[in-house]
Amino acid sequence: MRGSGYCPSVESRLATRVSTAVAGLSPGYFALVMGTGIISVGMDLNGHRWVSRVLLVICAVAFVVLFALTLMRIIGFWERLADDFTNPSRGFGFFTFVAGTNVLGTRLLMGGHHFWTAVLLGASSAGWLVLGYVVPWTAVLGRSARPVVATANGTWFIWVVSSQSVAVAAASLQPFTHAWRPGLAVLAVVAWSVGVALYAAAGIFVSLRLLLYELQPEDLTAPYWVAMGAASITVLAGARIVEMAGAPMVDATRGLIAGSSVVLWAFATWLGPVLAAAGWWRHVANRVPLVYDATLWSLVFPLGMYAVAGIYLGQADHLPLVGSIGSGELWAALTVCGLTMIAMVVHLVRTVALPGGPAASGEPAFRQAWPGRQGSPKKRSAEPARRKQGSPKQE
Repeated sequence: MRGSGYCPSVESRLATRVSTAVAGLSPGYFALVMGTGIISVGMDLNGHRWVSRVLLVICAVAFVVLFALTLMRIIGFWERLADDFTNPSRGFGFFTFVAGTNVLGTRLLMGGHHFWTAVLLGASSAGWLVLGYVVPWTAVLGRSARPVVATANGTWFIWVVSSQSVAVAAASLQPFTHAWRPGLAVLAVVAWSVGVALYAAAGIFVSLRLLLYELQPEDLTAPYWVAMGAASITVLAGARIVEMAGAPMVDATRGLIAGSSVVLWAFATWLGPVLAAAGWWRHVANRVPLVYDATLWSLVFPLGMYAVAGIYLGQADHLPLVGSIGSGELWAALTVCGLTMIAMVVHLVRTVALPGGPAASGEPAFRQAWPGRQGSPKKRSAEPARRKQGSPKQE
């Protein structure tokens, strides 16, 4: 073995880097599945089949890999997982599993795979119910530190996205089944209604955090774009419900949901320039480096979701202008997705595959700069004590 140049320590060091990366796996990494999946949906709607299929393969592979890594983390690094559940800045990232599962299921439905869509919808609905009660308690209500609103950030909108993803999947599957048609109609309308209420609540909490507490450029991370994504998926869910087969729950709310969807699409459109300006202030005006981290997929998904929501709403409510805007936005989302994918591959090669990267020194490769662990340590340590205690800023 020595003569062949084999070095057993190389394999062990690689295993150590992989183990370190798994231990620090971001709870929001299923946003990768959400982003690639929703752009695949949009490309299929616009007739770009081969692009859609490539993205579907990436989406499915990412889902399987992330699911396996999450199971490994549950078994081998339970304490690290529990720490994420109790952190209000990261706990809501677990809802990306629900949303990613439903995005993949919806795309599979478009290919005629009704059975797998039903299986994924069942799993995601169970996860939505469990996480919907566990995460708010462990990350927010169960904490003794107050005020919790000081830790609110864009990841809180992922709870909204997960609710609306259940509505989208249920509404999409409902016309293809007879036995479960009434139940799926109820699930779709209830999930949509809960999502709307959660959007209002998350908007209030995040707005209070932005208005009452000191805001550093490092704080305006990519997950704030989920505010636009949450509004957009609410539009998509509403459009899908409007197109559902007749059912008492749907018939009673069809007009309300159709009108609300148009209003929310307008609001999502208004949010786009606001979020872009915030990004300019962060990266250009204050020169915060734009480097890859897991949160960038929280930017890809809203762009893709806004595009798909516009396409669907244009079809459902006969609004050709809205549909055209969505079709144009889809190409921008694809471009951002491609750049983010390249950056992710380069990042993982440097941090996991090659020796000497952050994972080799104990820094999680999959967690890089998820909200709650961002910014320069020196700058953070120099902030006033009142910010660390969570007290509102005073004029």
